[in-house]
Amino acid sequence: MRNLDGLYLAFSQIRSEKLKSFFAVIGVIIGVMFLIAVVSIIEGVNRYIEEDFSQAIFGINTLTLQRRPEISFESSPDSWREILRRPLLRFADAQAVREKLTVPATVAVSSGGQGRLLSDHGIEVENVRLTGASAEIFFIRNYRIATGRAFTAPEDRTGVPVVVLGFDAAQRLFGQLDPIGRIVKVNNIPFRVVGVLEKQGSLFGMSMDNLAVAPARSAMSRLVAPHGVVDNILIRTEQTADMDQARMDIEATMRTRHRLRPTQRNDFAIDTADETLAFWNRISRVLLIAFPMLVAIALVVGGIVIMNIMLVSVIERTREVGIRKALGARSRDIHLQVLVESALLSGLGAFIGVFIGSALAQIVRSVSPLPAAIAPVWMTVAVVMGLGVGILAGFYPASRAARLDPVVAMRQE
Repeated sequence: MRNLDGLYLAFSQIRSEKLKSFFAVIGVIIGVMFLIAVVSIIEGVNRYIEEDFSQAIFGINTLTLQRRPEISFESSPDSWREILRRPLLRFADAQAVREKLTVPATVAVSSGGQGRLLSDHGIEVENVRLTGASAEIFFIRNYRIATGRAFTAPEDRTGVPVVVLGFDAAQRLFGQLDPIGRIVKVNNIPFRVVGVLEKQGSLFGMSMDNLAVAPARSAMSRLVAPHGVVDNILIRTEQTADMDQARMDIEATMRTRHRLRPTQRNDFAIDTADETLAFWNRISRVLLIAFPMLVAIALVVGGIVIMNIMLVSVIERTREVGIRKALGARSRDIHLQVLVESALLSGLGAFIGVFIGSALAQIVRSVSPLPAAIAPVWMTVAVVMGLGVGILAGFYPASRAARLDPVVAMRQE
């Protein structure tokens, strides 16, 4: 019952001095709000990269062979000059990789660029992602056809000028018209539309559907890469367990073709989704350690403010404390009342901070391409941190109030 009385008295004191209580917890509110908002965005991006980004960029069970790595930690000018001097990848490299693989896999080439599309009735679309690729790209990238068909391997080998449009590009060019069989000019080069891809959505706010895919050996090759050159060679294994062996096969093939000595570094890069995920996980771990430490600083400041407010409150209520002691209240009852009041102040600030931080995360998710996932565990951490700050900040004022002599305290005006 005494504990409930202490809780009731603490609530009454906070309610009677709302403005002072609010200013006492403003530091806790800001700290917790910042923690929840930032961590929610980090968790959302982490989930998005693991579930969507890696599959959309790299594909399932896919290795990407290219001149330079997707993510590089090189910073010295010499290292960058070495990367820029690396030999270009060619169609012959893809054929060699295909022949030397010792595990079941599908191999494709891909090159990309930007361009404009012009329909046969005068509608123009700018900044379209142009891709020249092998017919196998539809399987490796998991592209699904909404209408029409994908171009075939014979069409790719002979360089037939056909194109498969992304969903957005087809809608903007033709609207409700059927695009199949119509002519589209890609940077003034005519192509016949044979298919339209299913809608893929967006990636960090960038549409994945504003694209045009044509055979790698068609006229598209002149628009996206030098003659005979490709940006990427994609290798998708049938089994995840085969990826390590495929990597060794690719590395051995390319080192042989580039005549590299055993002591020389690779002059090419082999990337997978796992490496990108590992890179992001390192960044997210650093952020998830750094941000709570920054928030802890804000909470320490908030705790100092709460301690000062509670000290002032104890001084103002010295006579009240003396009367309560004279009527039989024990020192621990006084200690509990002040401590509960301090913890309540900080806890309420933490709850308000969680609410505002969650609202900010939702706003960020709705108005920007950044995803946000609110993790309940971080809400719990924030509230516990807030309560802990309140208890620590209230300990000294509570001890000071509990040590007051009732006779001396009642004489206080």
